[in-house]
Amino acid sequence: MTWSVDSETGTLRDVLLCPPDHYHWIPTNAVAHQTLQSDAVFDSQLAHRQFREFVDALEGAGVTCHYLEPEPQLAYQVYTRDSSQTTPWGPLITQLAMPQRRGEVAGVLNFYGKHGGYWRVASSGAIEGGDIHLIRPGLAAIGWSGIRTAEDGAEQFAAWFRDHGWEVRLEPFAEHFLHLDVLFCMITDRLAIACVEVLGDDFAGWLAGHGIAVVPATYREVMEMSCNVLALGQDRVISPRHSRRVNEAIRAHGVTVIDPELDHFALGGGCVHCMSMPLRRDPVS
Repeated sequence: MTWSVDSETGTLRDVLLCPPDHYHWIPTNAVAHQTLQSDAVFDSQLAHRQFREFVDALEGAGVTCHYLEPEPQLAYQVYTRDSSQTTPWGPLITQLAMPQRRGEVAGVLNFYGKHGGYWRVASSGAIEGGDIHLIRPGLAAIGWSGIRTAEDGAEQFAAWFRDHGWEVRLEPFAEHFLHLDVLFCMITDRLAIACVEVLGDDFAGWLAGHGIAVVPATYREVMEMSCNVLALGQDRVISPRHSRRVNEAIRAHGVTVIDPELDHFALGGGCVHCMSMPLRRDPVS
């Protein structure tokens, strides 16, 4: 099987997931730290029910789901976005920054080894899939905080795409926000959700210059993972049910919102976008 993705919004056909068999909250990001210091109680059965609801949403939208083999020492393996990135030329194996997550590379190498191979392996510093946004053919944004994605890792990835004629914007942001997909995600090819109060007017202006409007999100919504959505193509998006205001704002643009309950994963610092690595999307014309 040849995997290929040239945008964030082409019709999604295949996606890589990982069952939450060993998932629990660990202190690897600001949201998880806050959760672990609160009265919240982790419930594995609830996590499995919510994951099943997510899978049902994907399958109901015609997406074929593929799965990594969960390993007991990898609590955050469920967040498959970070350990690889599908490109127009095949999958790229990223370089995870946190010691608790570095072992995830074994599972993705095993998966791609059995299913078509991979294109490249990142080798110049940390870069994680949650910071990579292939907005549309020829246009990408890569976030870097210096922690989960380092500037040299972002530059290496950008250079590979620039060699193919892509415009790539490198967007620095505070490590507090973990990944760029906590602050920004595409909804359709002409609509994004973003926290402009954090990313700034220059980023919003860059999007506008490429014909992309923004559904604004607040800092509080960002920390609830309300920017973390998955475009399905054909004016459809999966967004967590707890993001009620955001979901209504997206619907106001004529977009169909599918809203599984995923708050137990959001409390760990990741949600819809983090939990999915698109393997194949229809090319965007």
